[in-house]
Amino acid sequence: MRIDKILWFLRFSGSRSLAQDWVAEGHIRLNGRRIERASADVKSGDVLVLPMRSGIKVIELVDLPLRRGPAVEAQACYRVLDDPGATPLARPSRELEGRNSP
Repeated sequence: MRIDKILWFLRFSGSRSLAQDWVAEGHIRLNGRRIERASADVKSGDVLVLPMRSGIKVIELVDLPLRRGPAVEAQACYRVLDDPGATPLARPSRELEGRNSP
């Protein structure tokens, strides 16, 4: 399936043409490779790195959807690999923990 179509089906993009523009910007990575063609093929097991407004989202495609369905159906087709709460900026370092202890 084309990457622009999957981004639209999984509800990461509001329309397929917006997904095509997003891919053409060159910020999306597919299995570690930079993608600039909206026609790039994706399959189950592929890993996508998506620049979102709130930060970077890394997902693994578990299944390819057959349609653009409800959000719950779309979310069942991928697994989020990154944990936004585990970023180094959100976690205090061990050095700082030791200094703040009484």
